[in-house]
Amino acid sequence: MLDDTMKTQLQTYLGMLRQPIHLIASLDDSETARDTRGLLQDIASLSGKVTFDESGTDARKPSFVVARQGETTGVRFAGLPLGHEFTSLVLALLWTGGHPPKVEQEVIDSIKSLDGDFRFEVYMSLTCHNCPDVVQALSLMTIVNPKIQTVVIEGGAFQAEVESRQIMAVPMVFLNGEVFASGRMTVEEIVAKLDTKSGEREAAKLNAKDAYDVLVVGGGPAGAAAAVYAARKGIRVGVAAERMGGQVNDTMSIENYISVLETDGPKFAAALEAQVRHYEVDVMNLQRAEKLIPAEEPGGLVQVQLAHGGVLKARSVILSTGARWRNVNVPGEQEYKNKGVAYCPHCDGPLFKGKRVSVIGGGNSGVEAAIDLAGVVEHVTLIEFADQLKADAVLVSKLKSLPNVEIHVNAQTTEITGDGSKVTGLKYKDRATGEEHTVPLAGVFVQIGLVPNTEFLKGTVELSRFGEIVVDAKGHTNVAGVFAAGDCTTVPYKQIVIAAGEGAKAALSAFDHLIRQPVAMAEAVA
Repeated sequence: MLDDTMKTQLQTYLGMLRQPIHLIASLDDSETARDTRGLLQDIASLSGKVTFDESGTDARKPSFVVARQGETTGVRFAGLPLGHEFTSLVLALLWTGGHPPKVEQEVIDSIKSLDGDFRFEVYMSLTCHNCPDVVQALSLMTIVNPKIQTVVIEGGAFQAEVESRQIMAVPMVFLNGEVFASGRMTVEEIVAKLDTKSGEREAAKLNAKDAYDVLVVGGGPAGAAAAVYAARKGIRVGVAAERMGGQVNDTMSIENYISVLETDGPKFAAALEAQVRHYEVDVMNLQRAEKLIPAEEPGGLVQVQLAHGGVLKARSVILSTGARWRNVNVPGEQEYKNKGVAYCPHCDGPLFKGKRVSVIGGGNSGVEAAIDLAGVVEHVTLIEFADQLKADAVLVSKLKSLPNVEIHVNAQTTEITGDGSKVTGLKYKDRATGEEHTVPLAGVFVQIGLVPNTEFLKGTVELSRFGEIVVDAKGHTNVAGVFAAGDCTTVPYKQIVIAAGEGAKAALSAFDHLIRQPVAMAEAVA
């Protein structure tokens, strides 16, 4: 099942096992079951600490449990965990076999302290780059806390189950039979959602922190670059971010970051965080800013109030809160989000295999999405508001060459329709003739650009009519001691390399501001 290269790599990993593990399979006569048997046999052949049998009786077939020797429970995989999920399988093997996870002890302790009956089911697709984070988080929780059970279900292998539960976006997580969450989540986020008092404890912990010389709000390319450049000046730096890497985590392929020939978003985000931590920056994940309070006097402290009530203080602040997918804002979009309305074709496209879908947006992201989807679904209808596609010519040429794609320009989406539980179609108006059209389909992928994450700054920092933070050539805002960088600002061309450069520039500007505050710098050195 595995090629020689993968076997060699896996054998190296399995050499890290500290205790024996057992793979218990529940199989039928399907082709997927035969492939599952081959995979498990390959794994067992690579280590004397791994055994395999087919004594499982689980209702989902094929499936298998990764268990400690002598036990019958553990992380269960239903379907083949290959593609993006092969790493999740390898980690489940290692963690079950006693190899320590690269997770802070505080997180492990929080998982162990959870008390209750937690039965998770997480649906994923093998092409979803958001799914592994959730799969690995729940796998770790299952291995650490015996009161937690997790089944990882590959949607393509259980299509009837996916349809009966009306799952149209992955990762989709159920807890004790009820929808728990959808989309990317870290283990810290899941634990915080289960532990209702974690916010109060986190707020108290952050309130006790000393003031930073530079506090970066946001952990994408701009925030990471700002943190590195500031920390290299030998001053106290903190980063408060909802998630390190920001929207980069949702990018499938990165091929235009200079000196990096090709990578993907999650890898790039992990590298950003690793470099920031290398400089001993105080990284505070899962922190959403809700208010900026300017300094009361020149040289005073700026405050950032967080969603859980905690407050961080700093002598200077760099805002790098990035942007998020823009909604099309028509009837039906919110009602059918994750019920046919999606924003990630790589993640959710396989769920619409053999069905008809639409892509709204004719820029690069929209045309790329349509091209990707055309290889999976029955038919793609692309809707573009302008009178021509705005994507690069090479992409437009590729799109027009595909036989199962229909393009409508000068078309205004007016409604996403459904039957109350899932999407059934899309309505658009021909802007030239005013004629209304209805397109029957099962999914709508929205790809119309970004909106800056700056709502919490209204009334405090000057914003453009598009909600972007107004900055000068050096990253200054209109508030003393507050700087901004990246996709949340008025700087044109929202690109990773530009955001990183703007972050570095903002950090240098913040340092220049600090050295002109003699008292503040004297205290920092002391």
